[in-house]
Amino acid sequence: MYKILEARNLAGPNYEMIVEAPRVAARCLPGQFVIVKLDEQAERIPLTITDYDREKGTIEIVFQPIGESTSKYTELKAGDSFMDFVGPLGRPSDLCESEDPEAIEALKQKKIVFVAGGVGAAPIYPQAKWLHEHGIQSDVIIGARNKELVLLEERMKEVANVYVTTDDGSYGRSGMVTKCLEDLIAEGHAYDHCVCIGPMIMMKFLCMTTRKYNIHTIVSMNPIMVDGTGMCGACRILVGDEVKFACVDGPEFDGHQVDFDLAMKRQTLYKTQEGEALLAWKEGKTHHGGCGECGGDR
Repeated sequence: MYKILEARNLAGPNYEMIVEAPRVAARCLPGQFVIVKLDEQAERIPLTITDYDREKGTIEIVFQPIGESTSKYTELKAGDSFMDFVGPLGRPSDLCESEDPEAIEALKQKKIVFVAGGVGAAPIYPQAKWLHEHGIQSDVIIGARNKELVLLEERMKEVANVYVTTDDGSYGRSGMVTKCLEDLIAEGHAYDHCVCIGPMIMMKFLCMTTRKYNIHTIVSMNPIMVDGTGMCGACRILVGDEVKFACVDGPEFDGHQVDFDLAMKRQTLYKTQEGEALLAWKEGKTHHGGCGECGGDR
């Protein structure tokens, strides 16, 4: 069992947990993820590693409740446990996988910008933190619909130059992350490497923007995952002319090569089942299944 040491609401609908998982903490790197399972009946959920402490043997995860399982996670508290906490899975970020002095020096020559949409700030934070610890500067754009949903701003400011933008203009700059990036470029910021993490539609349009400026762009893909080992094939995506599996080949890929339209189409295949399970859990036996929202027909 993997004990939850801390559990709290972070911002808006986003929640944070710190979990005791010493073997994962000993080996993980920024960009990797874990798959967690609450009990025998629960489904397996992939969650990005937001931070880790090798000395304490702890892993921090941040999540937003979407379906039945993640909604149940909001009720967990310190002292509760996960039955499974498997990781680290996936490949580390290309920026953070080498401690070689020559590789570090090469990174110092890059002009790096991170673009986070919503809960995408969670997987960006450990990368920006790792770079900061190795003397490498970076800029971070945090985008959210409104002020309440801005995630990890203060912690991010400790490790990077941060620019916040909200869709409604209620905090920071006004507009979407694509506009913020273009505004920064117009203000004289020159970037040659971008890492973008957020909703697929946001990453698609951000990649269209960076292509105009010839900025190499990496995205972190979050398709449906089941086993996390590449065997089930649920997380397959098309990158260039090749089929890739996000759980073992990623989750990071060249954003200018990803077929986002296909990835988004595949993501919708599971929405009916997910919605049905969530409503059934919330409403129990009172849920008739004929509301049109979940696809049920009970």
